[in-house]
Amino acid sequence: MTWKFDPEIKAILFDKDGTLVDFDKTWAQINRRAALLAADGDAVLADSLLEACGMDPATGKTRADSMFAAANAHEIARHMVMHGSPIEHRTLARLLDQAFVDGAESPWPICDLDGLMGRLTSGGRPVGIASSDGEASIRRTVEVLRLSRHVSFIAGYDSGHGPKPEPGMIHAFAAHLGLNAAEIAMVGDNRHDMEMARAAGAGAAIGVLSGTGTLQTLAELADVCIASVADLPDLIRE
Repeated sequence: MTWKFDPEIKAILFDKDGTLVDFDKTWAQINRRAALLAADGDAVLADSLLEACGMDPATGKTRADSMFAAANAHEIARHMVMHGSPIEHRTLARLLDQAFVDGAESPWPICDLDGLMGRLTSGGRPVGIASSDGEASIRRTVEVLRLSRHVSFIAGYDSGHGPKPEPGMIHAFAAHLGLNAAEIAMVGDNRHDMEMARAAGAGAAIGVLSGTGTLQTLAELADVCIASVADLPDLIRE
C-alpha cells in the first residue's frame, strides 16, 4: 500500500542539517576547523579525529549516522577526547559550540526554503526546526537564510527539551502549538530524527535522502522517504 500524508497532520518539524541545508557543502569546512581545534593544531591528529567522527578528510563526505551526522557538540567532544584530543571534554564542547555558531554564517540551502515554508505556512501548517546543533547556531542559520517569519519554533540540543533521539523536541513543538504529537510530522535525514518521531508518537516520520542518510538506513524507521524537502508540498497535496 502506498503511504498517504494524513490530513490530520497540522504542523511540520524539520531537522536542519542535511534536511534544510546541504550537509557536506555547509559542514565540511566547519568540521575541518573543529577537528583542527580539537587536535590543538596537529594536522595529522585532526584528520584522525575527522575519520573517527565520520568525515572522510579527502572528500569531505560524512557517513550516515556518524558523530558529525547525528551527534551534538558534547557528544562529539567526548568522542574526540576518546580518540586523542588533548583538550578537556567540557572545554572542547564549548569551543565546538562556538565554532558551529561561527559556521552558521554560510549555510547552503537545499532548495528555495523561503518559498517552501511560505507554501506550508500559508496552507495552515506552521513549521519548526529541531536540530542536534546548538540553539544559537540554529537561530543564526534561520536569520542568514531569512526564514524567521516562517519558523515559529526552534529547538537545539541545549534548549532544555533533551537531545535527539529523545522525544522532547517534538513534544515541546506540539505544546508550543497546542497540538498533540500525533498532529506533527517530523522530517529529517538520519535515524535519530526517525527514532525521535517514533519515541514521541509523531503522526509521520518522513525521511529525506538529501543528507547523510540513505534509503537503506532510513527505510525501516520512516513512513516514507522523499528525495528532499522540495518534494514535501507534492507529498502533502497527493
